[in-house]
Amino acid sequence: MGKSKPRSPLPYLVGFFLILLALNFWVVRENTELLSYSDFLARVERGEVKDVRISKEAVSGVLKTAGPTGKKGFSAIRIEDPQLISLLQKQQVTFTAEPEMPFWFKAMLWAIPLLLLFRFWSFSMKRGFGEGRGGLLGLTRSKAKLFIEKDITTTFDDVAGVDEAKEELSEVVQFLENPERFSRLGGRIPKGVLLVGPPGTGKTLMARAIAGEAKVPFLSINGSEFIEMFVGLGAARVRDLFQQARDLAPCILFIDEIDAVGKLRAAAVISGGNEEKEQTLGQLLAEMDGFDSSKGVIILAATNRPEILDPALLRAGRFDRQVLIDNPDQRGRAQILKVHIKKIKLDPKVSLENIASLTPGFSGADLANLVNEAALFATRRNGDSVSDADFDKAIERIVAGLEKHSRIMHPDEKRRIAYHEMGHATASLVLGPSEKVHKISIVPRGLGSLGYTIRRPTEDRYLLDEDQMIRKIAVLLGGRAAETLFLNSPSTGAADDLVKATDLARSMVTRFGMSDPIGLAALEDRELAFITPEMVSQTRIPISEETAKNIDHEVKNILEKALRLAVKELSANRTFIEKGAQKLMEQETLDEKDILELWEKCTTKKLTSIKTTSQSEKVTAYR
Repeated sequence: MGKSKPRSPLPYLVGFFLILLALNFWVVRENTELLSYSDFLARVERGEVKDVRISKEAVSGVLKTAGPTGKKGFSAIRIEDPQLISLLQKQQVTFTAEPEMPFWFKAMLWAIPLLLLFRFWSFSMKRGFGEGRGGLLGLTRSKAKLFIEKDITTTFDDVAGVDEAKEELSEVVQFLENPERFSRLGGRIPKGVLLVGPPGTGKTLMARAIAGEAKVPFLSINGSEFIEMFVGLGAARVRDLFQQARDLAPCILFIDEIDAVGKLRAAAVISGGNEEKEQTLGQLLAEMDGFDSSKGVIILAATNRPEILDPALLRAGRFDRQVLIDNPDQRGRAQILKVHIKKIKLDPKVSLENIASLTPGFSGADLANLVNEAALFATRRNGDSVSDADFDKAIERIVAGLEKHSRIMHPDEKRRIAYHEMGHATASLVLGPSEKVHKISIVPRGLGSLGYTIRRPTEDRYLLDEDQMIRKIAVLLGGRAAETLFLNSPSTGAADDLVKATDLARSMVTRFGMSDPIGLAALEDRELAFITPEMVSQTRIPISEETAKNIDHEVKNILEKALRLAVKELSANRTFIEKGAQKLMEQETLDEKDILELWEKCTTKKLTSIKTTSQSEKVTAYR
């Protein structure tokens, strides 16, 4: 971060002087009693005065014993009294004369504090109102953090799993290094680049890496730092921020979480937005319009909510280019893990590809947290290095939650959970050819998980056909099917599975056109949002009562078809399920090796894809 100017010692000196002055005044006031001159004479005559100091304006001294107020010191305003000296001599009171202070000394006692106070006031006003950027005690000054070239050590080598984004953004680096190359044929570099992607994918890290590669200053600010309670301060801070960027050119100006200030104005009014946000956004748009990218300043911004940004912010001439930084695929996850394991002591036997296959959907931040959790597990067991077992525990801790070994479960509940999880595992083994069952456990975890089955994809899939979709629903219903088949009654444990299965079945009918009675009409619109799928809003398109009834009927048919398929496959593998449930009751956890050994003992069937035989049994495509 850039070096700041050393602070002036003047405010501290003024404060110290004022404290001493106040202490002296307090001490004198606490130990001195103010007397009238007649009271002073009366006390001298009674022999109560020990000594007296006489000056031109006052007489002061010390009493032999404390008066009614408990103070031994006294002071009185002096009047011309020729008999005072005789009275003091008669009462044998020691007295001295105090010389009068020179006028220049008195003047200094008044002038020095006044000068110091004036200097302190002048210093404060210059910092707050006029000198440099800031205005109004610095409220309008931008809060952007400045990183000079030598302070930025991040490069593209520190960003993994987003090769396409790095390739596209390397052009920005080339422009900052050699701007004449791009203007040679009349072209221009994009004025602004918007980094879009889910939380934790490395958007801020990518922005710092661009600055580190180009070796230019890096101005960073969060969108929420523009907004204050005072109207107009946000716009003033935007002006100050862009002025700083012009002064530092060539440089990179990065606005993180730009959706905090660039939200769609119509949406802001509906959701209770205020005029301050609109003024700030308007000033941001004006500054970007008047900004010349040929000066060597690149504006970067990041958001995980691009759908709520104002269209004026995204038009050509402002944020010309949008770069997607998505969750990494399996190869990208392995590359990210290679970056993070440099900070820990890793067992040479650990396979990063294996860990990457166990973490579908993990972002870069999730993988960094995974490596840290694994290192903590290794530390707790006093290991010499981080092993595969530590990573397995870390994945379970992140995905399923904390183990609850202390929870005492009824044997009947434990048995039901064992059959439920074996139902999921068996359906996945038979109906999910692109997945391997990595672990089955009936140890309670997290807030409500009584057991879990971890499945490991063997490859990245971006589309599912109808046959694969029906199998996916059947795997979700495998636990419910096992409870019904082996225990003759279902339980509440399949509630979450039913929600997910119903959502998939409804999507098939209303979004993907997978139902003949409903046809190809899309009856639901899911808004694009880079947040968790559970939070994505759905818009129901107006439909007739008859169509709604048909949708419910088709969803029910799909779920019943998937359940029949699950029951069929579980019935064909009863021995595997029963022995697996018994083993789970005994040791609570089965790993991949245990599952495969048990499968080989109980059945001669190979783990291959099983196709649905009836055309009417086919159902879906998703994602």
